[in-house]
Amino acid sequence: MGSTKKVKIDSKADKATDAKKTTADKSESKPTKKETAKALEELEAKLEKARQEAESNYDHFLRVSAEFENYKKRSSREMGDFRKFANENLIKHLLPVLDNFELALQSAQNGEHDKNAIVEGIDLILKELLKVMDNYGVKPIEALEKPFDPNFHQAVVQEETADFPDNTVLKEIQKGYLLHDRLLRPSMVVVAKSTADPKDGNKNHKTDSEDDSSPSD
Repeated sequence: MGSTKKVKIDSKADKATDAKKTTADKSESKPTKKETAKALEELEAKLEKARQEAESNYDHFLRVSAEFENYKKRSSREMGDFRKFANENLIKHLLPVLDNFELALQSAQNGEHDKNAIVEGIDLILKELLKVMDNYGVKPIEALEKPFDPNFHQAVVQEETADFPDNTVLKEIQKGYLLHDRLLRPSMVVVAKSTADPKDGNKNHKTDSEDDSSPSD
């Protein structure tokens, strides 16, 4: 009997202890007004900082966009100027050649020089012009008496001949030019069409052999 009562008393004591722990836990988990206010202040501070960062990023975006638009306009203007004045140096070097052509024409019209002198003058001007073009990488295509090359030559007509093999350039109607390694325009040429019969060559060769092999008197 005595031991049973003791157990009951212990059970009541345990329940009382558990109740106190539960109340203490509840009181510990529930934030105070001061803690709540502090947490709100921290959230507001973070929100304000994020707002300021967003405004700063937006302002930076606007500045970068404006700078990019100005860059595009400036690049377009510079490209237009480059296209407009890209040949300025070439034209400056061609002006003396133009002056010499005008002087030669005036001289021919006034009869100040004979025909040969005028021809020599024009030849000198042509050499001067070719020198200017050479300085800028423009070179004439060598075509005359060369094998026909469709990469650099444009055949206008074929001409029969026994003096040159097939597809040899006989005449140059219009010169072609290269700008460095790029084709500016092809040479307009007349191409050979051989009239020589290969059989005739074989016959001649055979005759010569027969002559060599024939006994001498």
